[in-house]
Formats: sequence, structure tokens, C-alpha cells
Amino acid sequence: MKPNTQQLSDLTIQVRRDILRMVHAVNSGHPGGSLGCTEFLVTLYQNIMDRKEGFDMNGIGEDIFFLSNGHISPVFYSVLARSGYFPISELATFRLLNSRLQGHPTTHEGLPGVRIASGSLGQGLSVALGAAQAKKLNGDNHLVFTLHGDGELQEGQNWEAIMYASAKKVDNLIATIDVNGKQIDGTTDEVLPMGSLRAKFEAFDWDVIEIAEGNNIDAILAGLTDAKSRTGKGKPVCILLHTEMGNGVDFMMHTHAWHGKAPNDDQLKNALAQNYSADQIDY
Repeated sequence: MKPNTQQLSDLTIQVRRDILRMVHAVNSGHPGGSLGCTEFLVTLYQNIMDRKEGFDMNGIGEDIFFLSNGHISPVFYSVLARSGYFPISELATFRLLNSRLQGHPTTHEGLPGVRIASGSLGQGLSVALGAAQAKKLNGDNHLVFTLHGDGELQEGQNWEAIMYASAKKVDNLIATIDVNGKQIDGTTDEVLPMGSLRAKFEAFDWDVIEIAEGNNIDAILAGLTDAKSRTGKGKPVCILLHTEMGNGVDFMMHTHAWHGKAPNDDQLKNALAQNYSADQIDY
């Protein structure tokens, strides 16, 4: 049975704790965007995606996911581990020498759940398009999901891929944009204003939906279910997911300062106290 909203909420708290402890332990990493996308990735992996037991790179006969903005690896690793792809205890090796859990996901160490190296921004959609078209060629009716940062869309390769996706009617693809309005150097409007993302995607002939409460599990469930219902109709689907960077930790929210900064000991204690659950099992 798929987990209910309360179970997803409890797991979200657990994943937040993982993110905070992983980044703190090595004084390195990207907690802000990771915390902002926690509810989304928990819901996607635990409730929405049709996944098989185990892992193989081809992903035939199941839905697959590509993380394009690879710097939010802490949330990705935590969700993968908590979804059974590799031991939860391995989270303690985050960013250590010879670890499979590097700062940006890589494939050469064979970490289950990771199908592409990401971190060089702007490339994930192009890879996902190839995977989506391969599924069509193979007669595989499953879906390809992707996640991108809004600041990442300032990279030009995205727009080539966005143009290609609609032109080739890649309608088994759901691309989600984390619209938090922030990036490492400030707000996206300060760095490079992009205007209306909805208008841009619709101009490229995508089917666009918005999840206004991108940190609300019920809203995410409804939005992803809606997105799935729109696949197979001749257009790629875009979700504009409006999130808060650093969500769940009050002093990390409403600022870009925690895009790539680790909490100190006192800050970690404070943040963990804000994310307590009687059922938590830390690694």
C-alpha cells in the first residue's frame, strides 16, 4: 500500500534531519534547495512513481527520475536510501573521500538510483528526453520525471531541449521546476530575471500546471496526479513547483544565504529540534 499523507509527512521530517546532519558533518553541501524539495521528492518516490524492486540503469518497465540540479544531492541521497536503494547507514559517508555519495551525484561508483552525473547545470532535460524517446521506441508506457532549479533555466541548453520536447511530441515526460526564486548569488530576479515561466513554456507548446503550495504534501499529490493524467496527449508536461528554500528550518527560510552553507553545531541543534518525530530513526 502507498503511504498516506501522515506517513509522507513523517518521512519528510526524517529526510530533513538526514539533510541537516549530512551537511553539518562535513561542513559542506547545499541544504537550502534540498530542504525546499523534500516534500516533493518524498511524495514522488513514495507515492507517485511506478518503481520496481532493485535497480538497473535501463529502467525498463518502470518510471524513472533524473535530478538535473545535482547540487541538492543531500535530499536525493536521503530519499533514495529511505526508499530502499542503498543502506541508510551509507548517508554517513556523504562527501567523504572514496564515498559513493559525492557532492554531486555520479555514476562511476554504481550508486543505485543514480542514472546520470549531474551538477553541471542545464543538462538533465536533454538526457531525460533521450530516455523518454527510448521508452517510446521500446514500447514502454512508463514515464520520465525530472527536477530542475529555476535559476538553472538561465542555462541555454535547457531551452534547446524544451523546444525539442514539444516539437517531437515527447509526451511521456514530466519536468518539474523548483520555483523558489533564489540562487547562490541572490534572487533569480536580481541575477537574471526570466519573466513568466508559464508563458515561456506555453510558448514552446508545453502543457503547464502550477503547484502554488510546493511544500504541501496534499497539494503535491494533487499536482503530480494531474500531471500524470495529462501525459500521452501529444505534449510534454511542465510542473511549476513553488517552494521555499530552506523549508522547515525557520532561520534558513526567506533567504538565499543557505543555498550552499552548512549549519554549525548550535544551528544544527536548533534545526533538528524544529524537525522532531517520535518515529525518527537517524543513521
